[in-house]
Amino acid sequence: MINSKILGAFSEEQVSRLTGLSRTQLRGWNRRGFIQPEFKVGDNPRQPFTFIYSFRDLIKLRVLNQLRNVFSVPMHELERVERELEHLGDEKWTSQKLWVSNRRVVFEEPDSRRKREIASKQFVAEIALEVVTSDARADIQKMNRRSDGEVGVIVRKKHVHSSEPVFSGTRIPVAAIAEYLNLGFLPGDIIDRFPDLQLGDIDAAHKWLRDAA
Repeated sequence: MINSKILGAFSEEQVSRLTGLSRTQLRGWNRRGFIQPEFKVGDNPRQPFTFIYSFRDLIKLRVLNQLRNVFSVPMHELERVERELEHLGDEKWTSQKLWVSNRRVVFEEPDSRRKREIASKQFVAEIALEVVTSDARADIQKMNRRSDGEVGVIVRKKHVHSSEPVFSGTRIPVAAIAEYLNLGFLPGDIIDRFPDLQLGDIDAAHKWLRDAA
């Protein structure tokens, strides 16, 4: 079972770090509607945390990074797979064991247990593609590790989000959390989306809002 502490939301920058995909790739896939973030805050794509990805998005993107950047599967092949397996929803990328053969995506037919290319339907010899979600969980927990003294502390750091206020030990802008609070999100809802934050950080965001009023 996936640890509920990491079933949260991830910024474009965090997703890039955790998947190996470049931010240019993420933005390009978002624009073309191939893989889009689950949640959006605000209308300025240049603002940090405008686009929020879920843990399910993260796992899917780790798989796609392997296919696109490690095994050099062309984009048109990935899009063909997306169309061919559209009835499976996002699970097509995360619930099945996939293989790659000659830069084509392969899966195992449930009835015959034979391997075939998804788009062309040709049967192939198997080459295992290893994507382990437990590695993603470990990477997220490592990224989110903070000291107790950093919780509830707001800092400004040169070269971090144009020196905007962020929570100590993170790159999360206080303004992003303030917007969630203004939208009526409860502290628990915000922490679910930002697992590296704690209640002390939410309290600090409330105070920051009051001081800014």
